[in-house]
Amino acid sequence: MSETMEEKIKNYRTAPFDARFPNTNQTRNCYQNYLDFHRCTKALSAKDQDVTPCEWYRRVYKSLCPIGWVGKWDDQIENGTFPGKI
Repeated sequence: MSETMEEKIKNYRTAPFDARFPNTNQTRNCYQNYLDFHRCTKALSAKDQDVTPCEWYRRVYKSLCPIGWVGKWDDQIENGTFPGKI
């Protein structure tokens, strides 16, 4: 039953239950996974490692977050005005 990260990403359908966010409102879950993706890619890129494990976070936030929010956050990151700590 032990799946590798590549198998989990390949078999991904929708965001799984996350005990940190038990309520119906998944806004914080969306935002946290967006931050986790960018933190993961930043950390692994700094060490010249493969960023494939970070793909999980990207898939989760893509399935939870409205496209408009992601676009706005991406623009804020590019402009250096993103309020989150990455």
